[in-house]
Amino acid sequence: MATYSRLPGSVALITLQNPPVNALSAAVRQGIVDTVQRALKDPKVTSVVICGQNGRFCGGADIREFAGPMLGPPLVPMIHAIEAVDKPVVAAIEGVALGGGLELALGCHYRIAHSKALLGLPEVTLGLLPAAGGTQRLPRLIGLTAALDLITTGRHISAAEALKLGILDQVTDSNAVDLAVDFVRSVAGQPLDSRRLSTLACPCPPDVDSLLDKVMAQVRQRSRGALAPVACVQALRAAATLPYTQGMEKERDLMATLFNSGQARALQYAFFSQRVVGKWSLPSGANWNNSTGRTISKAAVIGLGTMGRGIVVALALTGMSVVAVETQEKQLAEASQAVPAMLQREAGRRSLATPPGVITFSSNLQDVSEVELVIEAVFENMALKLQVFRHLASVCGPGTLLCSNTSGLDMDQLAAVTKSPALVVGMHFFAPAHVMKLLEVVCGPRSSPEAVATAMQLGKRMGKVSVAVGNCPGFVGNRMLKPYLEQANFLLEEGATPQQVDEALEEFGFPMGVFRMSDLSGLDVGWRIRKEAGLTGPGVEPSRTRQGRRYSPLPDQVCEAGRLGQKTGRGWYQYDGPGGRVARSDPWVHIFLEAYRAQHGLVARSIAPEEILERCLYALINEGFNILQEAMAAGPEHIDAIYVFGYGWPRHRGGPMFHAGQVGLGRVLERLEHHHHNHPDVPHLEPSTLLRRLVAGGSPPVQKWREFINKDRVHSQL
Repeated sequence: MATYSRLPGSVALITLQNPPVNALSAAVRQGIVDTVQRALKDPKVTSVVICGQNGRFCGGADIREFAGPMLGPPLVPMIHAIEAVDKPVVAAIEGVALGGGLELALGCHYRIAHSKALLGLPEVTLGLLPAAGGTQRLPRLIGLTAALDLITTGRHISAAEALKLGILDQVTDSNAVDLAVDFVRSVAGQPLDSRRLSTLACPCPPDVDSLLDKVMAQVRQRSRGALAPVACVQALRAAATLPYTQGMEKERDLMATLFNSGQARALQYAFFSQRVVGKWSLPSGANWNNSTGRTISKAAVIGLGTMGRGIVVALALTGMSVVAVETQEKQLAEASQAVPAMLQREAGRRSLATPPGVITFSSNLQDVSEVELVIEAVFENMALKLQVFRHLASVCGPGTLLCSNTSGLDMDQLAAVTKSPALVVGMHFFAPAHVMKLLEVVCGPRSSPEAVATAMQLGKRMGKVSVAVGNCPGFVGNRMLKPYLEQANFLLEEGATPQQVDEALEEFGFPMGVFRMSDLSGLDVGWRIRKEAGLTGPGVEPSRTRQGRRYSPLPDQVCEAGRLGQKTGRGWYQYDGPGGRVARSDPWVHIFLEAYRAQHGLVARSIAPEEILERCLYALINEGFNILQEAMAAGPEHIDAIYVFGYGWPRHRGGPMFHAGQVGLGRVLERLEHHHHNHPDVPHLEPSTLLRRLVAGGSPPVQKWREFINKDRVHSQL
């Protein structure tokens, strides 16, 4: 709703009320229409201020209404009516003015904001475009070039940047509503023609067509198949080249296409998934989400390699004190130089609510004795991690939470060597840890609800999307990644090249294909893990079978040739020296693959992009169904959030489990059965029991899988 009051000095104050962010629901839109009409009819009112309740102007449309028929007054005519008012209307922006909220403000004649407010048109992140005049009014206000940047990226901007761009008329450190009231009194009676943005021409550079073509090419490359960014450029082209009314028609038509697209549904699903992840009962049956986690003020990180340094920075950015421990003198010296510089750069990039915490560097594990939480980030080796945990158990206080940044090792083994197994959880960060959004919080069988809640809350405090997962090899993300990587290697054996596999995956929307990503991460990382698992190394015959199943030694042999990826300038691709970034086809790899096939009696065949996608993606998705069946993740949203935020899954495809639903579960099952028939020695291609049950149950939408998941878990226990 929206309330109306008349202030001294003939000012009508309209207040939007729809907590928490005053979204433009049907009731709020109706309230705005009614109160604006009331202000127009009141002869004592000479000016109007629109604000939001509880220090928040407006967070935009109510996304929950997208699923059904639109009720209440349409947004576009409502904003046009505000713009046409012959009494000055000022938007008093506090908190946020996002999406439809900013479009509402653009329909007002003036805009005043608090210095801490955030503004933006983020519709593109939901697979849409600003369709209440945003693509037409904003470029008329700030120019085409600036509007292209804001609308195609959907980024939020500060009040200071908005003032510099010309979106705002004034910014204050005091109460924005009070300033807006004073301001609107001062402009009452002045002409408003120049304040109606729809009547203005769009400021464009002389070479506007060239600019738009260039931006369109950049957006197509960056968006990798996403429709909304392209539609945004098309709408802005209309703003630059057509009269306002025709531009609005183009905006409306483009929005109609986007609104009904699968991509919009995927992006909106991803938006809501981010809100529900993490809520999960522990294997013990206790619900961590109902537990009160501890507020950590002092933490420690053990191990200052690349991952450990990032974790130190992520913790320090929250304002807490951090003890950073590294027993290797050279590594410690390097980290003590690198970490402060990383912290300074990241703090400068963000608007921190509190100053960064103090970091203390040490080579002595005894110095963590007084911290409340320790994150171990040493080399991914179980023997080494056990040694560290034994030491921590003897050094730390009885209530200290002990966390491991393992990417897939058994948390229960680590907990077993401590005095308080209930206080041990996994915190699997993703590199670079101070940048990447995902955090897998691993619940061991003995982890207490309080310990899990503390880790989850700490992740949120660090700005992470924290997802609680079960304790199994690889947890969720890396467990699903394994069959994906295996299939990519098998495809090379059968005739594909690294470029062909990567091109298919990148065309699907991944920022990098599997082999380019492996080169970036370092091929020796996986090689080391396979050695520890006994799959390769001295004494292992170069057979294509390991532990009773098909195994490709291709990546091992590439490493044995000294090709470790970008770090050595050679991997699956060649680069311009160690550390080079531009991947180029390498004749050595093609000769190597031909020799390998000849050695094993394999005849290369032509492999279509469709088979590459099916083999890689459906094997990954199939493992996701196994994970759900085993209760290692609470629901499909959890898996999808992990892959969108940690593994580069294209957001406009929702996530692997959502994508399976979009493709059709019956289709996924049929293709898995086909490929498993052709490759019976690959267990990951054998369709999951849960997938079969979902198909037999009519292939319900992803949001309704939980009923089948719960039944399947009960069935598996009988």
